Amino acid sequence: MRHVPPLLIRAAAIGVAVATLSVATACGSGGGDDNARGGSAGGGGFDPAKCQGGTLSVLNQKDITHLDPARLYTSGGGNIPSLLFRTLTTRNRAGGAAGAKVVPDLATNTGVASDDAKTWTYTLRDNLKFSDGSKITSKDVKYGIERSFAPELPGGAPYLRDWLAGAANYQGVYKDPAGIKAIETPDDKTIVFHLRKPEGDFPFLATATQFAPVPKAKDTGVKYENKPVSSGPYQVESYQKNKKLVLTRNPHWSRSVDKNRLACPERVEVTSGLDAAVINQRIFTGAGKDANAVTTDTDLGPSELARLGNDPELDKRVAKGHFPFLYYIAFNPKQKPFDDPKVRQAISYAVSRTSVINAVGGTALADPATTFLPAQKSMGYQKYDYFPAGKAGDPAKAKQLLAQAGHPNGLTVPLTYVSDSKDGTGPGAATAIQDALKKAGITVKPQGLETDAFYEQTGDPKKEPGMMLFGWGADWPSGFPFLQPIFDGRQIPPQGNYNLAQYDDPKVNAEFDEIAKITDPAQAAKRYGQLDAQLGKQALTVPLYTTKDLVMYGKNVKNAFVSDWTGRYDVTMLSVK
Repeated sequence: MRHVPPLLIRAAAIGVAVATLSVATACGSGGGDDNARGGSAGGGGFDPAKCQGGTLSVLNQKDITHLDPARLYTSGGGNIPSLLFRTLTTRNRAGGAAGAKVVPDLATNTGVASDDAKTWTYTLRDNLKFSDGSKITSKDVKYGIERSFAPELPGGAPYLRDWLAGAANYQGVYKDPAGIKAIETPDDKTIVFHLRKPEGDFPFLATATQFAPVPKAKDTGVKYENKPVSSGPYQVESYQKNKKLVLTRNPHWSRSVDKNRLACPERVEVTSGLDAAVINQRIFTGAGKDANAVTTDTDLGPSELARLGNDPELDKRVAKGHFPFLYYIAFNPKQKPFDDPKVRQAISYAVSRTSVINAVGGTALADPATTFLPAQKSMGYQKYDYFPAGKAGDPAKAKQLLAQAGHPNGLTVPLTYVSDSKDGTGPGAATAIQDALKKAGITVKPQGLETDAFYEQTGDPKKEPGMMLFGWGADWPSGFPFLQPIFDGRQIPPQGNYNLAQYDDPKVNAEFDEIAKITDPAQAAKRYGQLDAQLGKQALTVPLYTTKDLVMYGKNVKNAFVSDWTGRYDVTMLSVK
């Protein structure tokens, strides 16, 4: 599950005028124009058949978290892992909503489900090879997954320990070479997963780098990330932690065995440790090698947004999209006065989403939200607004509800937020909420906590504050990772809890289980949308806004688009020729 991942913290553009951004169009590899795909493409005339060659430069603030596929989490690689590692399934390499689909990668399809989605079977494609020339088999995929359980290799996505039957206490291949019985490899091309309960989203999880093959003979344990064996289009030439990563072609990869990645550049150079303003300025200017530059971890900031409206050429070099991420007010109904639905409803009416959005950068960077699910079809979005506050809030309606709740003269409530954050959980948004609630007779007592203290307190059900500013994003574009951690009553651990309402309704828990049996993403999305609309009536949260993604690319970069899965452009599809 994912909450406010550092790589996804948006650049707050406080007080900056909104820039109107246009969308450039060009033919992409997948066919069609990019307006239809919902993304942006740069440098018209892109031809995937003639795009090979050159060096792509990636300018980043932070280094890739790890080069070991066992230790990479969804948001920890900024798309760079897709250049090195293939997985059983992967995301569709297209902009906008089309990029929210899961497609086969090493496997011939997205998985064959049986036993009410408790068993998933995959068949590998023909002619798959590692960068050392050895054949990729199903046993290499199984080994890669099993080593991700090793305590020596922490950091990967946590789902498999819970989902695989009998794997909860498995300690990885170094302590238990016998492996996980719930993963079977009856032959070199077949791999079967036995789960302890239905999981219709298993094809989404199979995009995680834990599903990348690792050759047992080349495994060097914690040192493996110094020189991982590639299954993707590139291999590691050199790596200096927090400085530079250089990738060159994997001689045993070709488009004939990988229909998902174009891998146009001959070479990719990733430079880390740069300041955000420097990154954007270098890409804006595009001098020398920077004409071939992109970034996978830096959004446009206030100064860049101000320049775009006055420079049409710069405006054309912005890719934009919508990563599913929501900022919201969370209530703890175990505490007074938030145990009263009318008080929660009054606060819902009192908020001014316009003020909050202005505080975090304006409408160029955020859209108002009245639903918990972001407005994306893949998530199951269904429009609703049970407490219509309008753009600026409805203090009169809020006062009416407070009077009905026994607070005719108003009341005083706490608001806990992250004091060192510049995004929607930070002081700017807190002040906007404080001002709006004051108009309804609600006095807010702000309680700023530094990041570590905030998550320690909010994640402990016994210490949880009454009202908090929070943010939530999905590990993949489905309703499951967005709703279940927040509203499933069985997801309330003593530490690290995200179900801040401590909401535990057996009927809702059972609905999560029923939806998990559905293997058709469209049908599952519909049910998640209905569940969101049902939960929204209880005012357990106040949705505030969802984020927009605006990223710049260099003068020579082509085929740049942003998908609804990542909110970033896909480095496997970029060209510099």
